Amino acid sequence: MTTAPERIADLYPTRGTSEVLTARQDPVVWSAPGTPGPVSPEDLAGFEHDGFLTVDRLLAPDEVARYKAELDRLCADPVMRADERSVVEPKSESIRSIFEIHKVSEVFAELVTDPRVLDRARQILGSDVYVHQSRVNVKPGFGASGFYWHSDFETWHAEDGLPRMRTVSISIALTENLPTNGGLMIMPGSHRTFVGCAGETPRDNYKKSLQMQDAGTPSDEALTRMADAHGIRLFTGPAGSATMFDCNAMHGSGDNITPYPRSNVFIVFNSVENAAVEPFAAPVRRPEFIGARDFTPVRRKA
Repeated sequence: MTTAPERIADLYPTRGTSEVLTARQDPVVWSAPGTPGPVSPEDLAGFEHDGFLTVDRLLAPDEVARYKAELDRLCADPVMRADERSVVEPKSESIRSIFEIHKVSEVFAELVTDPRVLDRARQILGSDVYVHQSRVNVKPGFGASGFYWHSDFETWHAEDGLPRMRTVSISIALTENLPTNGGLMIMPGSHRTFVGCAGETPRDNYKKSLQMQDAGTPSDEALTRMADAHGIRLFTGPAGSATMFDCNAMHGSGDNITPYPRSNVFIVFNSVENAAVEPFAAPVRRPEFIGARDFTPVRRKA
């Protein structure tokens, strides 16, 4: 006689009949105090309090130019445009995002193992890490659409099966982030409350949500309460600057109607001790190029 494997407890219920708010059950910074790493104690304390930290000059100008040239090459490649890992704008049909960018491009793969990136993630998460997701988001000028308010963890928990909030994202600017060209916005402190959204997850929801988020979107009332409580921070800075933010931080970005493009590369690191299980609130897993099932730890570039 065999028995089914024990189900991991769901600490963060979502996608039910009504919206449910749950206090965070997990640490924000997982490493022990005094753990050595590139993030200063002051910045770690800020990450703990606000759910994000910024790095003014992570990449040098020549490095930015190299990554930007590689992005331009990929966006101009018709084979890449036809790849299932590419998401195109509904109206302009220009590339909006390219997923699994560290596997698509050997150039972008170097960022994953770069100690300036990897060691920050390891220090915050307190363990070895693997890449749960990577992508470039491209916001060309004159009408590129934004990303509505959401918590990444809500989707990664519901549709990818990440059990705990032990995941961190880094967004690295490849173009200047202006106050006007659809920059990243975060509600500081929102990472301490999980918004379990109402409504079931449609099968293959990712095909729609990568262009326009629907399932997993908080209510206007919840967003208003959180904005009133925490405020909204808009991130600007030169190409080469970076923002690291907690997986449960409420964030989004507006449309870019300016002539000035905004492109960023995102790498999402998850603790190897928080490997994905079956989805908590979706009928099937998302494809591996969106939610990885290879939990091999990332090793530093030699």
